[in-house]
Amino acid sequence: MSAVDGTWTWRRTWAQSIARPGRLALATALLLASFAGLWVLYQVQPLPMSDIAVYRAEGAAAATGGDLYGFTVTKWNLPATYPPFAALLFIPTTWLSLGTLKIVCVLVNAALLALLIHLSCKAAGLRKAAHTAPFLLAATALGLWLEPVFQTFVFGQVNLALTCLVLWDLSRPDGARFKGFATGIAAGIKLTPAIFAVYLLVTGRVKAACTALAGFLVSVLLGWLVLPGASIEFWTRRMFETDRVGKVWIVDNQSLQGLITRVLHQPEPGLLWAVPALLTAAAGLWAARRIYLRRGLDGWGVLCTAVTALLVSPISWSHHWVWCVPLLIALAAHTRRNPWRRALLAAVTLAFTARTMWIVPHTGDLDLRVSWWQQPFASPYPLIGLALLAAVVWWTRRPPVSPGGGLPAPRAAREPVSPSRAV
Repeated sequence: MSAVDGTWTWRRTWAQSIARPGRLALATALLLASFAGLWVLYQVQPLPMSDIAVYRAEGAAAATGGDLYGFTVTKWNLPATYPPFAALLFIPTTWLSLGTLKIVCVLVNAALLALLIHLSCKAAGLRKAAHTAPFLLAATALGLWLEPVFQTFVFGQVNLALTCLVLWDLSRPDGARFKGFATGIAAGIKLTPAIFAVYLLVTGRVKAACTALAGFLVSVLLGWLVLPGASIEFWTRRMFETDRVGKVWIVDNQSLQGLITRVLHQPEPGLLWAVPALLTAAAGLWAARRIYLRRGLDGWGVLCTAVTALLVSPISWSHHWVWCVPLLIALAAHTRRNPWRRALLAAVTLAFTARTMWIVPHTGDLDLRVSWWQQPFASPYPLIGLALLAAVVWWTRRPPVSPGGGLPAPRAAREPVSPSRAV
């Protein structure tokens, strides 16, 4: 599609959405009702939004030259865990009172959720839905209640912003100017997005991978120029202290390590986690590479990479799984006239909405004493992630056969397959 065609499609679909005021009014009412429900819930149980308090403290330390990694805030004694570059970005949070900042955070995260839905629809080939106002408003209203998204609101997290940054960057055409740079910046804020540079490398996009590395190095350099002491402290010591982030065995941790610790009833699984994590990292990147090379589905390659990062990270809190939004939209793009795929979409949506990890006993150290039949309820997200990677490996076990009966041309020699035309 040309740039002119793209502009025309955007204008046409937006005009069509406004031309149907009934649908627009209904979607707006649904969004307002969703926010009303959030407000009522806040009246019953105030949202702690503890992470936004940490970000504000980091910004204050960066602005005043304080000890960035020596303080703790909130009643949970939370420390700073992000690189110094992130603290520089948090300086504007100090310009507002904490109460005002919480309101702004909710509104910004709502806008970012709408943006993530828009980007996810474009990546899945649903361009009309991506530019239809009633759909975006209704999807935002419903998406707010997905557990990872809701927890992002509860804690005042930056997950939606980082996911949007990475998805926007990697959804751009290969060869786009500075593709990969925004991904590198995201890695400079929170280290886990660095795995997307590896994905670009293993799929043969060396220039974009190097650009991502350049973006990451720029973030490190800026942090070192403004906060040299904190930079040395973080990159030589603090980044290796995973215990600063939290306990790996609690149900909040939906990573592979969290799953293994709860299954083994051991708070320190050691090699029993490290070896499976390495194998999962290799298998996940292999699956991402295969679906890109054999099916031309870059969007699914990005999703496999994101799931791999969430699995192998020592700690992946449930709110880190906001990648469920593009995952659900990608699944929805392939459900037409297929009841089994619709059932799969419904099951995955239910898993990301049910909040089963909060139902199992988890007060104190009960997380380490979860019975065998409760384990799937305590670790739903890593199980979904492992199932996704296995499904992708199975689906790409053979290259697709061309319409003429022969094998397809090598990936580099044929036109990329659009997700909207994929089976």
